Amino acid sequence: MEYANTFSLDFPVELWRPFAQDRPSVRCSSGYLIYLQGTEATCFYYLKKGKVKSFIQSEDGAERTLNLYQQGSIFGEASFFDELPRVSSAVALTPCEIVPIDREQVTAEFTRNPGMAMAMLKYLARTVRLLSAHVDDMAFRPAEWRVAQYLLSAASGQDQVSCTQEEIASSISVSRVTVSRILNQFSRRGLVALGYRSISLWTAGLWKRSAHPKAGAAHF
Repeated sequence: MEYANTFSLDFPVELWRPFAQDRPSVRCSSGYLIYLQGTEATCFYYLKKGKVKSFIQSEDGAERTLNLYQQGSIFGEASFFDELPRVSSAVALTPCEIVPIDREQVTAEFTRNPGMAMAMLKYLARTVRLLSAHVDDMAFRPAEWRVAQYLLSAASGQDQVSCTQEEIASSISVSRVTVSRILNQFSRRGLVALGYRSISLWTAGLWKRSAHPKAGAAHF
């Protein structure tokens, strides 16, 4: 999916595993540029190990994070299926193992497993729905709500998130200073514990506050 700000699509991680079976993987070091915005999409990728970030970059060099992908995800599929130039770039955030999936492989897998084709259609449709929700979030939700939602989504049910304040700021379209201020507010209220490149969460408290999507900062 080429955007989502760590949106949860609620697809089981094993769903896409058949794409990687009996196929060679590519090992990437941290910082490796997997694909570049504006280039042709001859394949998409299954993330076997590691963590990947997709991002867009403006002509003046400004960068915005679109999504963070974890093990078991697919990424780069939107431009692959619509056969238009890639709208984003992707970079390995940690040492990664990825499996490129080309058109011949997709056709063979969908022929062998029609249920996989239906799952992909559902995945792409849900991506569009979540993109629409994100536009609404960026236009109308307060920054505190966006930070809370980012943390909850990135945690994926766990009680810790590994990220930097710059990554959060880039993902939710606010400044790093704003993210720092909000995280410190959350810390003082016992909602998070701040560490080096990590944030421990009291998820129940964050969920309670993110349940007021139209509310202003007073709820935080």
